[in-house]
Amino acid sequence: MVVSVKNDTRLTSSQSFLCAGFAGLFSKTITSPLEVVKIKSQVGTFHCKGGFLQTFLVIHQNEGLRGFWKGNMASCLRLFPYTAVHLTTYKKIVHLHMDELGFISQWRAIFAGGLAGVAAALLTYPLEVVETRLIAQNSRQPTYIGVAHTLSKIYRNEGLPALYRGFSLTVLGAVPFSVGCYAVYMSLDKLWQEPSFRFNPLQNFINGCIAAGVAQTLSYPFETVKRKMQDTHM
Repeated sequence: MVVSVKNDTRLTSSQSFLCAGFAGLFSKTITSPLEVVKIKSQVGTFHCKGGFLQTFLVIHQNEGLRGFWKGNMASCLRLFPYTAVHLTTYKKIVHLHMDELGFISQWRAIFAGGLAGVAAALLTYPLEVVETRLIAQNSRQPTYIGVAHTLSKIYRNEGLPALYRGFSLTVLGAVPFSVGCYAVYMSLDKLWQEPSFRFNPLQNFINGCIAAGVAQTLSYPFETVKRKMQDTHM
């Protein structure tokens, strides 16, 4: 089975990049409290001993409202270079593999998406490590203060490899995430019993949420081990 790759002429490349970047900034900031709870649970801090709701309460009691937006600056700074590299790499790989009619097989499209994600993660991975360290610490007794200080301190005390600790799990996790997301998305397309170009925004939203949820579940064990490695001080 093949998919068609068509250029969207409604927006320039710069406009598409800015739209993706600002949408990411908004969503990252809005969902930051959930990300903080998730990462604290993954690295195993004392906050997460009593379950999901209890973790929220403990973070608020010990660190205040600001505790729910720790590491958000590092996450937001990571978005623009990540998006730029991901989009550029994906387009390059897709154009290398599509035929003269502009078609590419589904599995090559999956491969392109996964490889683009790994390339983007390689460039921005140190900021992900910074985000994890900032979130895992207690903001009222901080070891790290801000993005630049965290990068500098990790580099001085632990060396450059510490800024890429756990990166191999990103590569391994990209496989089940990409395959799971695309397989579920294509299966959901068929359930609607109509061509995908006729889908309304709600149908596309439902497809995207379910596909991303299944893919995230499949790759979550890799994510958990990676976060623990990022927070390890050696």
